[in-house]
This record gives sequence, structure tokens and C-alpha cells, in this order.
Amino acid sequence: MHEIRIAPEILAEVYARRNRAHVFDRLDLTRTAHIVVDLQNGFMEPGAPVEVPVAREIVPNVNAISAAMRARDAQNIFLRMTIDEDAKTNWSNWFAYLHSDKSAAATADAFVRGEHYWQLWPQLEFRGKDMAVEKTRFGAFVPGASRLHELLQARGIDTLIITGTLTNCCCESTARDAMQMNYKIIFVSDATATLSDTAHNATLENMAMLFADVMSTAETVAAIEAA
Repeated sequence: MHEIRIAPEILAEVYARRNRAHVFDRLDLTRTAHIVVDLQNGFMEPGAPVEVPVAREIVPNVNAISAAMRARDAQNIFLRMTIDEDAKTNWSNWFAYLHSDKSAAATADAFVRGEHYWQLWPQLEFRGKDMAVEKTRFGAFVPGASRLHELLQARGIDTLIITGTLTNCCCESTARDAMQMNYKIIFVSDATATLSDTAHNATLENMAMLFADVMSTAETVAAIEAA
């Protein structure tokens, strides 16, 4: 697991601004969804194209949050990174300039719909009325990237619990955009994972300062159970 550390001066600034440690700990579960970001074989499996080893360690925490939501008939939504022809055309600069040819091809091939690396990690609990939603960009709220916003709006959802990987890429991108679209965001510190403690904690500080209520799994489950 990541060694979580948010700088004391950041925590002091957050508390001074909000007058309390947490602002979204009183949940209305009819308006709350748990968004599990990209816990797919391509990020989880040893030797996978975008392996994030710590992501395997957060799965019990993600499952605990999912179970708490499911027990109260609240919604879990599992995002799946998907590279299709539209993504390769309309997101062409990412493939052309931020990858080698070999890297671009490996990434694109890994996350083709239906392929092994595209599938959800088998130790992730997906059941009942849980939903899976494809996304074709890092952030699920980029116009045209997914149908997540429309699904949430149709259900009257205004609060999102964010877990998954990578903390500083798809989780952060999704959380930032969602907050600016007026969603309330809970970003779970020990149910998100990336490639280093430094990168993970930098995102937690960004989230705490500007975008989200940063909670642990235990705090999140307690808020769900108290709802």
C-alpha cells in the first residue's frame, strides 16, 4: 500500500477553509455513486502493459466500499479504459507524440474492447446491479469519452466516491472534471493507487486543497453505513 502523507500545512489550510475535517461525510445514498476507475487486467496483472503493482493491494478496500454500497442498494459503477478507432483518431496526438510507435501500439492493442487486458480484474467484486461503463479518455467526463455523466444525471446522482487507478491520471482527471461539473467528490486515499508514493500523495494534496474530500476507506465505509 502507499505510504500516505498529506503535508501538515495542507491539512491546516483545508481545515481553516472548511472549519471541519470532512464535508461530505453525511451521505444521501440515493444521490451517491461509487466510481471504480480502470481496475482492469491491463493495469493490474503482473507484466501487464500498464502494470500498477500497488493497485492489486487496494482491491480489498475497493471491494469493501462496493459491498457497503451494494448492501444499501446504492450504485457502483466500474469504468473501463477502452481504445477504439474513435479514440485513436480523435486523440491522435497522445499516441503520435507521447508514445513510441511500439508503446502506442501496445497500449492501443491492450485496451481493445473484449480483449484480455480490457477485462475487469477477476478479484474485483462485480455483482448485482453494478454497472460497467467504457471510457475512451483518461477522464470520464471529457466530452464524448463516456456516457457516465448522462447515466448519473438520469439517476439524480450528485456525489461521487472515487477509487481505482492511476491515482494521478484517470482517477484525478475524472475527479477534477466532475467537481467542476458540480459533483461532490470523495477521493479515497487508500483505495486509489499509482506508481509511486510521491505521485500518489501529490494528487491527494491537490484533491484536498481544491477538488474533493479526501477520506480513508474506513471513513468512507463509516459514512455509507451511517447514511
